[in-house]
Formats: sequence, structure tokens, C-alpha cells
Amino acid sequence: MKIVVAYSGGLDTSVILNWIKETYSAEIIAFCADIGQEEELKGLKPKALRTGASKCFVDDLQEEFARDFIFPMMRAGSLYEGEYFLGTSIARPLIAKRMVDIALAEKADAIAHGATGKGNDQVRFELAAAALAPDLQVIAPWREERFRNEFPGRAEMIEYCRRHKVDVEASAKKPYSMDRNLLHISYESGILEDPWFDAFAPANKGMFKLSASPEDAPDKAEIVTLDFVQGDCVAVNGKRLDPLGVMRVLNKLGGRHGVGRVDMVENRFVGMKSRGVYETPGGSILHFAHRQMESLTMDREVMHLRDGLIPKYSTLVYNGFWFAPERLALQALVDESQKNVTGTVRVRLYKGNILAAGRKSPVSLYRPEIATMEADPTQAYNQGDATGFIRLNALRLKVAAKVAAGAKKTTSKKAPSAKKQK
Repeated sequence: MKIVVAYSGGLDTSVILNWIKETYSAEIIAFCADIGQEEELKGLKPKALRTGASKCFVDDLQEEFARDFIFPMMRAGSLYEGEYFLGTSIARPLIAKRMVDIALAEKADAIAHGATGKGNDQVRFELAAAALAPDLQVIAPWREERFRNEFPGRAEMIEYCRRHKVDVEASAKKPYSMDRNLLHISYESGILEDPWFDAFAPANKGMFKLSASPEDAPDKAEIVTLDFVQGDCVAVNGKRLDPLGVMRVLNKLGGRHGVGRVDMVENRFVGMKSRGVYETPGGSILHFAHRQMESLTMDREVMHLRDGLIPKYSTLVYNGFWFAPERLALQALVDESQKNVTGTVRVRLYKGNILAAGRKSPVSLYRPEIATMEADPTQAYNQGDATGFIRLNALRLKVAAKVAAGAKKTTSKKAPSAKKQK
């Protein structure tokens, strides 16, 4: 049997790689997607081979991640439950896609992942695999009782690695778990499971990797310009960049000014609530600036239609339905809505804040000569027309008010008087 295993080099996936190899008597092909983890990938390939893999693929998918996953999601204005920029959620379908590609090329029988049976990632990986390769088997050790019995905690995993001479650096205590990619870093579990714990307190500064705390950010604001073409940012501060370049530059700018920190309790797809802390510096700037560009260039009814679909689109991404037909259909509508979202946005970054500092577009729908409170030289809008407009819109309200008043009178007439009741 040949199995492609998602591998990060950490304690969990090192144990899983070795355990699957022994349990299934299988040849293991390790796979790690480089989606912006940076130093975490150092020495990963030789480590996987020492752990028991016959091959290890470490594929740089950052360009594809930015272009085909982050940017389409940003065009949709996605934000899960009003706060989460979906950094982990949007990475999973890309990882699953590449795993499937490798499995098919290597003629593997199955793919395997280290997602727990309590989280969203198991769903995201497996729904993507189902959409792309429905006949490919998926192995999820954390959902197997024999695996959970053997490894009730980290101490047992560490001891397993010692016995099997698996090379890992791990301690029995871990204050939280961390997941990093080009769009964000997420922190959860451990000390963060208490929703009263203040993750942004000065004592916890050392947890954050991508951003300065707002208190320590520069005392001087920084102006940044973003150029958009059909909903996509194509340049920052006048320098033309591809999507990967945009994300890298905005991450540095946002991180310097403490932008993009979120602490929230969210609703997992599997039914429970969980607490997550996120750093999304570049994504926060891009999301904000994109909205500013839309405000100038997007038709009102198209905007309201698209906005009404943001919760649905975001939930599809969060729940793992990236490759589902309904997400693809929504994307087609989103992309159609973006055809005139072109121009330049200027933002001011200061102490964790992103403030609008100007926007302009060659296809702007904003016309100051029409919106002005002064006399309109174009005579495009006749204020007298508003009288009929208001009268027609008020008609149903007046009818409803009269009906309600009549019903109240009828009810009061029918009510028995106090004297009759005696």
C-alpha cells in the first residue's frame, strides 16, 4: 500500500507518519506545502526521510495560494462571522489539491492527514479530496480509536518518538498551537482555551510573530496606496506586483503598525465553539482597501446583492466547500461584480488602525456635481422629484398605520367595561 501523508515535521505528523507506516505496512510519501511558513520548513525533507518516508515533496505553492485562493476570496469580501479573514480555511483546499495531484501521479492508494476529529480541518481536507478524486481513500488517524488509545496525550507521543528514534523537538507542555501561512498566523488551544485570557496583554507580546503590538507601533502614521484592476490589487505604493508580492509587502507594512489582530470565539462546522487569536496584517489592509475601491465604483444594487452573499460565501470557505459547485457559482457572480472595481485607494496605518485617506477611479460612479448641496450645473437631479418618490414609498406605511389604528379602535369597543364586569 502506498500513502501520501501531509507532513509538517512537528510532533503530531512525525508520529502519524511512522504510525501509519507500521500500522498499514505501507510505503509513505510525505508532502508539505510551502504556503508561507518560512523558517518552519528548514530541513524538512531529510527529516521526513529519516522518519520513514520513501519520498518527500516540499512544494512552493505560495504564488498559486495568493493568485488562485487568497485573491478570489478577497474579491468576494469574505469575512467569517464578521471578524475572521479565513487564513487557515482557505489554505486547506490548496494543500488537499496538491496532495491529490501527488497521489494520482505516484499511483498511491490513499492520502492521510493529522487533523483531529474535533476540528474543521478534517472536513476541509476530505471535502476537497472528495471533489477532486472521489475514489481516493482518506486515512485520519485521530478518528481511529486504536490511535487515540495509544496516544492520549503529548507525553505518550514523545515517548513513542524516543522508542522509534523519530527526530522531533518537543516538550510535554505547550502553551498554544500555531498555524502560519502567507495570509495569517492562527493561535489556539492551551492557554487560549480560556476566553477570559487576555491574549493582547503586554505579558503575551512574545506570542505574536507577524505584527507589533499597537502600543509599540510607530508614533507616526504611514500612508500606503493600493492600485486595483477589476477587484485585484496590482500595485502597492506605485510599484507593480503580482499577488504574492502584494501579500508580502502588505504583511510587512501592516505588521509594522500592529494591524490585523483578532481575538474571537467562533462557531466550528462540527458543532462546538472555539476561541482563536489571529494575525492578518496584509489581508486586513487588502480587505479594507478593496471595500473602499468598491464604494466608489460598484453599482448600488450589485453591491447589496454581493454583500448579501458574503456570509454564505465565507461559510462555504470556512466549512471546506471551496471546490463545491455552489462556491464556483458564487465566484462567477463575484467576479462579474468586480469588472469596474478599478482605481487607487490611499490608506493611513496607525497604531493598529487602517483609515481611509482617499480613493479615485477612472470609472468612478461618484459624481460630485450631482451629490453637491450647491446648485447642480448638470441638472441631473431635480429635488422636486423627491416629493413623488417619497409619497409612493410612504403609501404602504400609511395604509398599514390606518389599518392598525382601525383594528385598535375595534378591539377597544369590544372590550367589556369595568362596570359591566362587576
